[in-house]
Amino acid sequence: MIELHPEFLTRQGKPEFAVLPIEEFNRLTEYLDDMEDLLALRQAKCAEEHEPTVEIDELRRRLGL
Repeated sequence: MIELHPEFLTRQGKPEFAVLPIEEFNRLTEYLDDMEDLLALRQAKCAEEHEPTVEIDELRRRLGL
């Protein structure tokens, strides 16, 4: 997991904003992008779960490889 070191800015004594070092922010956004890609992949796999498949040897034969 990504270790974060936020600094909190307050308004009227209550936390209002969190500020991260740019390196941590960049790692966090990259991690979130990866998680979105993983979620999209899982959703696509689920949507295609019952579709017919072709084994790799059959695909090679069809493509003449």
